[in-house]
Amino acid sequence: MSDELGFEARTVRPYAVTGGRVRARSDLPLEALVEALPGSASRPGLPPEKRSILRYASEDYISLAELSALLHLPIGVTRILVSDLADGEYLRIISTTVNDELPTGESPALSLSVLESVLNGISAL
Repeated sequence: MSDELGFEARTVRPYAVTGGRVRARSDLPLEALVEALPGSASRPGLPPEKRSILRYASEDYISLAELSALLHLPIGVTRILVSDLADGEYLRIISTTVNDELPTGESPALSLSVLESVLNGISAL
């Protein structure tokens, strides 16, 4: 996919891209994966940076770090834009953080107790 933001958009100050905000609502890890929700890439009214994120995320899962590099934006700016898109239900964030307790319906693959059991099993071999 070509860089559609163009030189002018990349020279805009980060605070202009984020509407003056300097922190995302959540501290997303660099390796967090994002996935565009069906139909979100074609929804009108988004700035070019957010449209680009949705286009990249609609092709396949993509990490926050990859988006930052592809868009030539600082990681903090990318975090804010991704957080905004997730809040607006344009995309889904798949975090890679390990949890002790999982909300109902979450996959147990990231549960700390499951990971400890796997490690113990491997150690016993």
